[in-house]
Amino acid sequence: MNEILLEARGLTKHYEASGGFLGRGGAPVKAVDGVDLIIREGETLGLVGESGCGKSTLARTILLLETPTAGSLRFAGEELTAERAGELRRRAQIVFQDPYTSLPPRMRIEDIVADPLIIHGTVEAGQRSARVRQLLDDVGLRSMDARKLPHELSGGQRQRVGIARALAVQPSLIVADEAVSSLDVSVQAQILNLLKDLQERHRLAYLFVSHDLGVVKYVSHRIAVMYLGRVVERAGSRALHERPLHPYTGALMSAAPSLHERRSERIRLRGEPPDPARPPSGCRFHPRCPIAQPRCAEDEPQLQEWLPDHEASCHYALGEGS
Repeated sequence: MNEILLEARGLTKHYEASGGFLGRGGAPVKAVDGVDLIIREGETLGLVGESGCGKSTLARTILLLETPTAGSLRFAGEELTAERAGELRRRAQIVFQDPYTSLPPRMRIEDIVADPLIIHGTVEAGQRSARVRQLLDDVGLRSMDARKLPHELSGGQRQRVGIARALAVQPSLIVADEAVSSLDVSVQAQILNLLKDLQERHRLAYLFVSHDLGVVKYVSHRIAVMYLGRVVERAGSRALHERPLHPYTGALMSAAPSLHERRSERIRLRGEPPDPARPPSGCRFHPRCPIAQPRCAEDEPQLQEWLPDHEASCHYALGEGS
């Protein structure tokens, strides 16, 4: 089994209210509220959940783009702190959601890709141009694209530039935060295949953040499902799709379109996600859960292993006799 590259324990990010705007009554918004996860060398961990569940905040906190409120982070066996954030930047990079706004509009592509090389001083000035063209070739762009501005490229080409920029400092981990959600379906497939190819060639690990279970299934070795700031299920990609143990995961899967699999009747959840500043007592999902019992409103379930390498935080993960 591959060595652990990144490990988070009890990772928490709360945002304090300002004049009651965030969190009614002045309560802090619990965007990420005690998350444990690991990412191994060369693997892809998919992180999935509906909008507002905290997955993007978790990704940013893992990269120390947000300062954790509590918890610990270890990278390649070493403790990470805010003082060591600069060191992390070389070893972990991010590809953002929107290729139209994540690239500086007035910089040429060669300068955008070269920027990390200059910041981190990893390549001598005389070798930068060759390194940039190698990176562009790695992501399927032509050397002539180096002189273009972002607006002269398509959305898929821009995202390839973002990937090349992330690869520039030879990271071990890339966080892809909804990296294909703004692209056409055909272009999504091209970018996903590119990411998988780069993973094999460079032994990259990915944290792949998305609301799309189909996309996550395609690229991920393991999947973590988030709800209201916490991971509620975690398993191998195939195991999770064959037998989801948490009712929330089942509801997400029933709503996901598929051309190749027959779906059972869609599970429709009651109401809207609760206020993250004031999560419900007991199981956070119980007000919307189709199988909730009185116990669920009082006793908060912990994430535990119900099947081999398959964890869920549900009292009834294996049925009412669980």
